[in-house]
Amino acid sequence: MRPGNVRLVAGVGMLTLLGTALAGCGGRQDNVATDDTSTEVTCEVTADTRLGIATGNATGVYYVVGNALATQLPGATGGKVTATAAETGASVQNIEQLVAGKYDIAFSLFDTATDAAQGKGSFGSPQPVQALARIYDNYTQVIVRADAGIESVADMKGKRISTGSPKSGTEVIANRLLQAAGLDPAADIKAQRLDLTKTVDGMKDGTIDGFFWSGGIPTGGVTDLFTTQGDKVKFIDITPLLPKMNEINTAYQTGTIGKDVYGTPADVATIVVPNVLLVRENLDANVACAVTKAIFEKKDELAKANAAAGGISLETADKTDPVAVHRGARKALDDLNAG
Repeated sequence: MRPGNVRLVAGVGMLTLLGTALAGCGGRQDNVATDDTSTEVTCEVTADTRLGIATGNATGVYYVVGNALATQLPGATGGKVTATAAETGASVQNIEQLVAGKYDIAFSLFDTATDAAQGKGSFGSPQPVQALARIYDNYTQVIVRADAGIESVADMKGKRISTGSPKSGTEVIANRLLQAAGLDPAADIKAQRLDLTKTVDGMKDGTIDGFFWSGGIPTGGVTDLFTTQGDKVKFIDITPLLPKMNEINTAYQTGTIGKDVYGTPADVATIVVPNVLLVRENLDANVACAVTKAIFEKKDELAKANAAAGGISLETADKTDPVAVHRGARKALDDLNAG
């Protein structure tokens, strides 16, 4: 979704109107202070602070978990921190708009985040972003119509394939998988750069032969597709491409989508990549600390919104190298681990 069409959803009560009025196309609030690295991090937010959270497609997990986090922040911070979650195109767009000041927190796939930190891939130079925490894993879900004659990514040549929203982490992974299979994403497929809602609609009406999606599980849009289409759609195995993917970025790992997630005949082997929550490196450290604590203290509430959030763990929270952990988040993680 393009920035001008961002849809805002309030995390708490009347924030829908307030967030829209103050945030324009999505997010940053002017009363978010910048960090003074000479001061001690106390994790206490004394001034009323409103944050904009960049999420992803409306039927994806970023959007659901982002809204759940926005809902939990006031209670976790004594009412000092409130937030508005926005629907976006996801990772690449989120980072661009985070750096531009349109949002204060951004969901991102870890491979895209490392590209941003190192000035690679979609980013021409290192971006001033840091991590609050590594959170749950995203599962690469490559699904095709059963009658499309597609058994592997290489079989997608000449087919109508949705590679995800423009400037999304899904699009980054899709293009890399296509290249790993020996295809040129710009020439060898009939690329449809669509968000998940439009992609699922296209799969249902037969205008799309297959698609890539990177998201937590279960993803609402994918659940809808398998519920309504049954054996007319199927997953394909992309794990043979993992070695080539690891040549690009070591963030890619093996994973399994259990058969009970979408009611598939068997478990599905796939490629997973962690997610991270990013902020600008100069975000006020006490705000960063308070938000990070809320993520872990309210984890059970986030998991009620979507089970994927159950994968949030203190054991892996700071495993974000080469993306630096924000000093406020570091204080929060140290306190949580000590407790």
